[in-house]
Amino acid sequence: MTDLFAPMWIVMSLPLAVGTVTSGWAGFGWGVLAAALCGGIPAVIIFGGVRKGWFGDWHIGERSQRPKLVAVIVALVVIAVGLLVAFDAPRVMVACVVIMLATLAVVGPITMRWKISFHTAVAAGSVVMLAWVLPWPGVVLGAGGALVALIGWARVVIRDHTAAQTAAGAMAGAVATWATLAVLV
Repeated sequence: MTDLFAPMWIVMSLPLAVGTVTSGWAGFGWGVLAAALCGGIPAVIIFGGVRKGWFGDWHIGERSQRPKLVAVIVALVVIAVGLLVAFDAPRVMVACVVIMLATLAVVGPITMRWKISFHTAVAAGSVVMLAWVLPWPGVVLGAGGALVALIGWARVVIRDHTAAQTAAGAMAGAVATWATLAVLV
């Protein structure tokens, strides 16, 4: 569960799904741009960093290793937002990427003092985003909520987080996403 639903995979796939659902092939193109900058490049940095010894593992389990990576990811997400706005991407695509900034703005400072779960934050935010754009939002929220709970459970079982850290991550991601969508879309 933790590997399959790691934040980088969700960050790379969510913009593709949102773009395609809301704008067809053109949206898929916007999704590729967002996925590459917000997930693809960070994934390359993470895997390269593990090989070079910068990070202990690709989940960046050691909190002290997170700040520089978070700063790089924030810069890449800001670039993605700038490009989407400059090239007049659909508002929902811009919101999809701004949500990443909003989630980082909430979870980033917390992780400096307490190991809040990025896994559940990103997963819960993605569920809220998908419920916003897909038909049957109740079904999406129910099924997605169950999946987020399983991800949180897996993070606790492997002792990477406490139940409180996974619950706080899920709440932070869901609220940041909902608030961003309420303002931008």
